[in-house]
Amino acid sequence: MNTPLKRLDYRVIYETIEPRAKVLDLGCGDGELLHLLTSKKDVRGQGIELDDEAIYQCVEKGLSVFHSDIDSGLSDYGDQSFDYVILNQSLQQVKQVEFVIREAMRVGRKAIIGFPNFAYLKARSMLFFGGMAPVTPSLPYCWANTPNSRFLSINDFKSYCERKGIRILDSYYLGKKRLVRFWPNLLALNAVFIIQK
Repeated sequence: MNTPLKRLDYRVIYETIEPRAKVLDLGCGDGELLHLLTSKKDVRGQGIELDDEAIYQCVEKGLSVFHSDIDSGLSDYGDQSFDYVILNQSLQQVKQVEFVIREAMRVGRKAIIGFPNFAYLKARSMLFFGGMAPVTPSLPYCWANTPNSRFLSINDFKSYCERKGIRILDSYYLGKKRLVRFWPNLLALNAVFIIQK
């Protein structure tokens, strides 16, 4: 992967998306990934973000971002109006998971879903041996101030897709600096899935 991005999940997503694709980034944060896609890959990108400070940072980068809560849906967008809908590091924070995933797949030809793996070995050890809610690089908040309302594993997401008839086109399991090839549900900090109806 030959991009200047430091975050491995961003690099995986950047490499996945073709030049000049049409992209909607749900929960786009400060717009770092969307900015790189629009400036280096000529992507026609749009973001949706709830945090006011993050929106200001996106606007400073020249990005088109709408202030909205993705839990309320994507009714302003037609079916298949984007090549990709990105939902990276937001799934664990949404209230209506099934609705948001359905909307992402309705609006996009493909959806890219990334999330922290709660079944990561260090998280399991902290809970089992320490008896405390885990804090890891991918789950960096203590229980009292976490924005996460859901804690899922790689196996949870795979099982969910199988039950709902969602096709997993590709999957990437991420360690701190490189992809994890073996026992991802145990050894990966994060996962990125490319899915389709």
